[in-house]
Amino acid sequence: MKLSECPVRAAAAVIEGKWKPMIVNALKAKPLRFGQLLRALAEATRKVATEQLRELECEGIISRTAFGNRWERVEYSLTGYGRTLVPVLTLMADWGVKHQRRKSRLGARAVEHRISQQQDDSQVEEPA
Repeated sequence: MKLSECPVRAAAAVIEGKWKPMIVNALKAKPLRFGQLLRALAEATRKVATEQLRELECEGIISRTAFGNRWERVEYSLTGYGRTLVPVLTLMADWGVKHQRRKSRLGARAVEHRISQQQDDSQVEEPA
């Protein structure tokens, strides 16, 4: 199968980007104004958030509604099509939590193993 034919790749392409999944997650409850979205994405820069919002809009995942002048008040919301991503991202989030726990457990075991190894090494006498 070619990469361009892979359905998983097609889905990943829509949500790839540091903030896109978080944008969809923030909008699942209700529409938000740009400032509210920025607060939900506390570490995102204004520029990157704007770029990713535009990309999601081009994909038909979110809609942008301007009230008054062009920039006076802009509200973002998930489209019906965008809502179909919510269960996918929920499953990914559940898997991510399990994965983080697993990594944490494995990391703790690795540290315990290194400490045990160091103790074993320190008990071995060096030849004179």
